[in-house]
Amino acid sequence: MGFETILYEVKDQIATITLNRPEVMNAMGGGMRQELIDVFDLTDADDDVRAVVVTGAGKAFCGGADFSKGAAVFDKNRDPANSPIRADGSIDYANPLSRDGGGILALRIFRSLKPVIAAINGAGAGVGASMTLPMDIRIGSDKARLGFVYARRGIVHECCSSWFLPRAVGINKALEWSFSGRIVPAEEMKAAGLLSQVVPPEELLPTAYAIGREIAENTAPVSIALMRQMLWRGLGMADPMEAHRIESRGISTRGRTPDAKEGVKSFVERRLPDFECKVSSDMPDFYPWWDEPAYS
Repeated sequence: MGFETILYEVKDQIATITLNRPEVMNAMGGGMRQELIDVFDLTDADDDVRAVVVTGAGKAFCGGADFSKGAAVFDKNRDPANSPIRADGSIDYANPLSRDGGGILALRIFRSLKPVIAAINGAGAGVGASMTLPMDIRIGSDKARLGFVYARRGIVHECCSSWFLPRAVGINKALEWSFSGRIVPAEEMKAAGLLSQVVPPEELLPTAYAIGREIAENTAPVSIALMRQMLWRGLGMADPMEAHRIESRGISTRGRTPDAKEGVKSFVERRLPDFECKVSSDMPDFYPWWDEPAYS
């Protein structure tokens, strides 16, 4: 698949997605958003991809929404031919055209079957900050800085960030960053738990790839796909019994697979495992265990 706004490469079982509009700080427009959704379809379908790294070309990670259309960028009626605005001026909230595009992207990343590592090389604002929240591991260069700037632009949270951000850094820090809309430096993000590491720029991608290789070389892909969803979706569970039910299904099904035997055998023989089960064909019968909510 050819892309115009991103670069895509798979090497050593790690997919690298690079936001590639450096001349405009990798600003997010509809074209880039759709290409990102499409590329996560590719990574899910490719059994050779064991981990995904997302980074930006040039000095910025993602400067936020593309303002080339001017002040109307957030106006759902800027194209009356494709608008959820009724003739009387009211909004048809059930119309898919009323959906936040960044939220559609965040939900696609959330559903990823592969672990996603954000390698934040520079500035990110608005959607450029929020799109990292459904990623699993965030590493920043010491030049990384993110801003949840919605109130400064006269809008509100997007990209599902009102759900993700307080779960990442706690409600009080999420409120502080959102109310001020200020740009948060790398070390403060690390202290709040949003970044797991802060490294010099030249060490950013090598660090991300080292994490990706550790996953690729040591873990079972089907187990990773299941555990990723267990943990993310577990954030909404009301009681540990819900987790016990899903984990019991996972242990019962995975314990009968060649992967479980290989995991023990490779440990006893002190060698790297060679797991044969594939995400594309060997997910257990209880997956998915949730009903996907519909937008309405």
